[in-house]
Amino acid sequence: MSTSKPVMEIPAKLVKELREKTNAGFSDCRAALVEANGDIEKAIDVLRKKGQASAAKKATREATEGLIGHYIHAGGKIGVIVEINCESDFVARTEAFKQLCHDVAMHIAAVDPRYVRREDVTPEMLEREREIYSAQARATGKPEPVIQKIVTGKMEKFYEESCLYEQHFIKDETQTIGEMITQAIAKLGENIAIRRFSRFKVGEVPGASSAGSTEAPASTEPGKA
Repeated sequence: MSTSKPVMEIPAKLVKELREKTNAGFSDCRAALVEANGDIEKAIDVLRKKGQASAAKKATREATEGLIGHYIHAGGKIGVIVEINCESDFVARTEAFKQLCHDVAMHIAAVDPRYVRREDVTPEMLEREREIYSAQARATGKPEPVIQKIVTGKMEKFYEESCLYEQHFIKDETQTIGEMITQAIAKLGENIAIRRFSRFKVGEVPGASSAGSTEAPASTEPGKA
């Protein structure tokens, strides 16, 4: 006698709704809905987790193709160019990849990040920020363990404000730029990484901008997420 659990019947309408929300394939959406017992919000979480796992594997692959995205804002007063890498010219020519480049460039123009990733922040800058936050916390008279927790929290805030991958996307603050790149990897099936960017503002002295010209350190291989 078979004891296997019968597969839940999922209405095609529900699968269609999930596909519209996630852009995932039909079979993936149906499998996620089965796993989530027909709950569409839980199914979205299932797809996100699987997409992140898949993206993590792809992120180790070399990405040497891509595009230079650009965005001009404020009547020509602010301009951004950004290099985003992928693995093939085929993906680089897709509308989805072009839109990604445009959105990232627009975000940089609006939010003005200083670094691409948290790993790009110099040790000198990190030490300076920690010293400032420590001094501020000690001035409140709080005990050392509390001070350390405060400093840790402020450093995370610093990363969120200064590093492109940590920032919340200006058009959808529910996701960070890093999460947006992860979703693009899952959707397009290739490793995708922001390599470098430059932000220009009319009248700004070179070197005075908090972003200026930002690029991963020379020791970082292009295309590694």
